[in-house]
Amino acid sequence: MLVLFALASSTAVAFVPNNGLFRPQSLLKALESEEHSYPPAPYTTDPVLNKFSGTLTQSKQRGAAQAMLYATGISENDMDKPQIGVASCWYEGNPCNMHLLELGTQCKKGIQEQNLVGYQFNTVGVSDGMSMGTKGMRYSLQSRDVIADSIETTMGGQWYDGLVAIPGCDKNMPGCLIAMGRLNRPSIMVYGGTIRAGIQPSTGATLDIVSAFQSYGEYVYDKITEEGEARRHED
Repeated sequence: MLVLFALASSTAVAFVPNNGLFRPQSLLKALESEEHSYPPAPYTTDPVLNKFSGTLTQSKQRGAAQAMLYATGISENDMDKPQIGVASCWYEGNPCNMHLLELGTQCKKGIQEQNLVGYQFNTVGVSDGMSMGTKGMRYSLQSRDVIADSIETTMGGQWYDGLVAIPGCDKNMPGCLIAMGRLNRPSIMVYGGTIRAGIQPSTGATLDIVSAFQSYGEYVYDKITEEGEARRHED
């Protein structure tokens, strides 16, 4: 059975029934090949490092995707290279995270030195140290899942072959690990590092974020006063 439709451009397109549906005959070949993912058969024992990104870079069907990739600045030779996503939990409003964009840039540089293509992208973050004791903590735990979802979304939608995840603090790390587990692709997590401890001038004692919480407790129980602290710092 063959059905002809005349389009506005006076071009006739042949449609044939397929599983009860009418589909353009010109699309049948494309639809059939769409069922087979990259790399095509015959398969070899050699590792295919771009087996995910190759879905976009190696198929004649994906000309639009390839045009978009070229527009990002990669070369024709780069099209055959594995693509690695570099996901950082970067934002300026937290000392744990404010340096992660630059750390991601350095990771991307190392990736490219290994003859791979690196693409940076960011995800969100919430600082427990800043939101603790406020309604802001309502967003902290769920940020873990938002981080996991956003990394998985970009990695899956962009067909990256591997992941470098760069968390800073709190829920960043489990969020990155959840995404890595879901993706099941070559992945590595590069921790952004621990904040350098401070020093109490009058005693030389080490200070950290917990010290700030403890000092408020001492203030509530009248163990310290604003006047006393001001005099101590003057000394």
